[in-house]
Amino acid sequence: MPILFLIVVIDLIGFGIVIPLLPFYAEFFQAGPATVGLIMATYSFTQFLAAPFWGRLSDRIGRRPVLLTSLAGAAIAYVLLGFAETLWMLFAARALGGFMAGNISAAFAYVADTTTRENRAKGMGLIGAAFGLGFIIGPAVGGLLAGPDPIHADYQSPAFAAAGLSVVALVLGLGFLKESLSLEIRDRINSRSREGRVQQFRRSLTHPHVGFLIFISFLATFAFAGLEATFAMWSRRQFGWGPEQNGYLFAFVGILGALVQGGLVGRLATRFGESRLVAYGAGALSVGVLLIPFAASLPVLLIAMTVAGLGFSIISPALNSAISLRVDDENQGMVMGVTRSATTMARVAGPAFAGALFAFMGKDWPYYAGAVIMAIVMVFVWRAIPRLDSDDLHGGNSAKEP
Repeated sequence: MPILFLIVVIDLIGFGIVIPLLPFYAEFFQAGPATVGLIMATYSFTQFLAAPFWGRLSDRIGRRPVLLTSLAGAAIAYVLLGFAETLWMLFAARALGGFMAGNISAAFAYVADTTTRENRAKGMGLIGAAFGLGFIIGPAVGGLLAGPDPIHADYQSPAFAAAGLSVVALVLGLGFLKESLSLEIRDRINSRSREGRVQQFRRSLTHPHVGFLIFISFLATFAFAGLEATFAMWSRRQFGWGPEQNGYLFAFVGILGALVQGGLVGRLATRFGESRLVAYGAGALSVGVLLIPFAASLPVLLIAMTVAGLGFSIISPALNSAISLRVDDENQGMVMGVTRSATTMARVAGPAFAGALFAFMGKDWPYYAGAVIMAIVMVFVWRAIPRLDSDDLHGGNSAKEP
């Protein structure tokens, strides 16, 4: 687990490095705002398409080969980004990068392979902490390498630095990462007919609790992604903030999330159970998002963002753990891939929805809508806790074979 954590951190730092670069890079090629939005969405869209493929492939050939292949592909995508000379090359580099993001679903499946039911949430929380660290360190490094001048920014150095980090993660994986999926399980998977696997896939997704939890994952990510996408515009109108102040605030939220997911979620899951953590996280996210429009001062805003950040930092690993506990060993990678696709699509739809509300109804409406969505989620999950706990106590899911 420590080596997987290190690989994911290094990989996500590389991903975070190019985040502050992309809008300026696109404008360098005379792209308008709509085209910039399409470039930002391209990565998530191709990731959405590829995640089930990578998850399914990791079920068949193992987690390690998928992780290593996707890391190598990510390095190539970053190199292409650095050498982009036209807008279509920028699109192509981001499309390839998104397709090669299958290492994330494979990483979640790796955690499911190497943890017990009792410490599953702790393992998922560690991967969540890796996300937090990557998104704290990466953008800061990317902004430093690109420089402060958007007109004469250095577009190549951040991209090549991200490629170098992917290569470092690849070397670490080659040298130290062991396969987590046993040959026995892979043999059982590969011995099944294609028709049987499709049926198993459908049973896994149509299981009432797995489908429900994946839908909750979509809504939680939808609401939080809307906050992320519109907050800079909101803070500029509310406080006259620029990128620097927003960067400090999101770094604070990222550090908070890394601490919570890395050390607290496992203990909370042991005490309360994943189902209750999902409800508590949804409630906290709802309250935090609702407080943002009423933040007329920095202390109130810090409280709002802390509560919202805590809510999302709790609900995300708790949902991943709850889903994995209801899927048999042969389907971990596949269902984690589907879950990842759902949350990735939420990162496309959430910002689009929040941006439309911001433009047509006012700057506070994305947060009102997000608060309502998460309040509904909290009620639905709370009412489902007895069924979810009963399913957990019986150790299973209807997708398991006798």
